[in-house]
Amino acid sequence: MNKKKKLKSTFMQELHHDLKTLKSLPWKKKIEFFWDYYKWPAIAGIFIIITICTFAHMFYEGQKPCRLRVCVVLNTDENCSPWFQSFIESLQSDGKPGAVDINLDQPFDYGNMYYYVQEIEVMTTISSGRMDMAICSQDMYSYLLALNACLPLDQALSKELVSSLLAAGKLVYDTANLQQDKNGNVNPADGIDGYYAVTLSETEFSNLYNRTEDGTEPLYAVIISNTEHLDDCESLLRALIRP
Repeated sequence: MNKKKKLKSTFMQELHHDLKTLKSLPWKKKIEFFWDYYKWPAIAGIFIIITICTFAHMFYEGQKPCRLRVCVVLNTDENCSPWFQSFIESLQSDGKPGAVDINLDQPFDYGNMYYYVQEIEVMTTISSGRMDMAICSQDMYSYLLALNACLPLDQALSKELVSSLLAAGKLVYDTANLQQDKNGNVNPADGIDGYYAVTLSETEFSNLYNRTEDGTEPLYAVIISNTEHLDDCESLLRALIRP
């Protein structure tokens, strides 16, 4: 305890001395002095403040009334805003309250050196209730599977729609919950099999916005497991699978 008090006393003495020195310097020298002695604590403090503000904003946005939130990560740089604007107008024609939020700005690419930041952004968006559905490439779909964030579609959608998707070969059967441990190993026993996505190949949406050079990159529609807007998710899914 005495050691802690001594360290605290020493710290306070040094801080008092630095403040006294700082007051005696002209403005330019004050900035130089502060930067020389306190730049790393200042940078750390700014980072913490930005992080707290970002998460607070995301939490606030997640609490706002919204009937459907969709994250779109395409394989191309095409702008699909016109398609979604048309869909939103059609969806809201029923007169039900609530906005429709379409996020077209979330990147997700395992070829990017900062992919782990993109993973954190997606995980935070899901946990804060700001994603009901994802339209995504293989990379993001794989991550959603690993998180076990995909709703089993054969259990959630209407029987008529499930039968139609199965007949058309559009329901994708996969394994979720396969995450790496600290040694980089995956335990197959942890896997949960099911129909977790709809492939958008040979649909109007894919023909318009997924025209890659080799034409082989898949695009999926996934309903997030914690959604509270399943009916509107199904409406979007019906619109997406139009041939």
